[in-house]
Amino acid sequence: MHKRAFGAVAVTGVAALLMSGCGGSSTPAAGKTSSTTATATTPAASPTTTGAPVRDANAELVIWADNDRAPILQKYADQFGQENKVKVVVQVATDVRQQFKDATKVGKGPDVIVGAHDWLGELVQNATVAPINLSADVSSKFAPSAIAATKFNGQTYGVPYAVENIGLVRNTALAPEAPKTMEDLVSKGQALVKAGKATNILIQEVGKTGNAYYTYPYLKAFDGGIFATKANGDYDATKVIVNSAGSLKGAAELQKLGALKALSTNVSGDNADALFDAGKAPFYITGPWAIDKAKKAGIKYAISPLPSIGGGQMQPFLGVQMFYVSAKAKNAALAEEFVTNYVPRKDVQEALFAAGNRPPALTEAYNEVSASNPDVKAWFEAGKGGQAMPNIPAMNSVWGPLGQAAADVIAGKAQPKARFDAAQKEIVANIAKG
Repeated sequence: MHKRAFGAVAVTGVAALLMSGCGGSSTPAAGKTSSTTATATTPAASPTTTGAPVRDANAELVIWADNDRAPILQKYADQFGQENKVKVVVQVATDVRQQFKDATKVGKGPDVIVGAHDWLGELVQNATVAPINLSADVSSKFAPSAIAATKFNGQTYGVPYAVENIGLVRNTALAPEAPKTMEDLVSKGQALVKAGKATNILIQEVGKTGNAYYTYPYLKAFDGGIFATKANGDYDATKVIVNSAGSLKGAAELQKLGALKALSTNVSGDNADALFDAGKAPFYITGPWAIDKAKKAGIKYAISPLPSIGGGQMQPFLGVQMFYVSAKAKNAALAEEFVTNYVPRKDVQEALFAAGNRPPALTEAYNEVSASNPDVKAWFEAGKGGQAMPNIPAMNSVWGPLGQAAADVIAGKAQPKARFDAAQKEIVANIAKG
């Protein structure tokens, strides 16, 4: 999810995020280390952990990350601990954002967290993250727009390590060619369902409460969206455009796809991967995070840009994954040292690429990975034309109302205009409440 004076940086695609930096070669992704020296790290918490981690009171540096990234960070946390002769702990947080905010309020939070750039505005507003000093030399190693996504009100609050966007993944055994339009996609999908070769035309997370992240490309196809932008490209929280003429055209397309059973509220984050990986659908609108499971399932796949719809080009949000330093860090200098000197390393960025296949934010690492991995270039192409996800606090007022409006329209429970008018009203009221 995904940013300027408010943090809202208009980005013109992963292309802009990645292609303006430098090149180079690198080291293969590193594996885990088993070091258990007194100055090294504590192993990440069990993947089955569901509650908030409890900070190790004896650690000088504590890092919270999700279950995918924590094991990879282990090696580098070990190295950092040994080099600086301090105890470093990497812990799994099942809900990094919320658990970090809750723990920091009572002085028990971590020193560093790993998360999405669209958290930035809220975290700054809540005074839970601190600005960092990233040298111009280090910043220049990243594409300018990736660095811009880490800024809020002109200050830098972290170091990026990956960029992401959604695209169209297809099962090439069912759909050898990528559809250029949604209409073509539906036609091909319907034919496969009729022939008994598939059960679903298209997989996309909707669920009973909807998903605004996946809704946005339909609205953007007709110059709709969530917030209007200012002359400088920043998102304008005072101008919500969820019920603009363009957004309503997108909502009407969602209604059509629901009626055709191409989209369904019965498909959610709980079963989307499983449906596609079972070979039951030719098409899947998703991101790099879904690829590992598809590979393990033996699905032969290809990645392409989202199709056009109703004559408009669907465009995804662009996101940046980054490392933040807590405003209440036990040792702020140590935390900043790790974030500004370890995270920009090529081997670290390439290792994190292995945790979800998100293209590295460091240009040198991106060039290395994309040279040997066609998926990286495919995601790059799928992100062209996309805009950075808003990181302004007002975005928190959007997710629920917009997602639910889309779900209701897809399910045939409401007409697009009336439902999106209501969502607009709810979002504006929520923003006004603060």
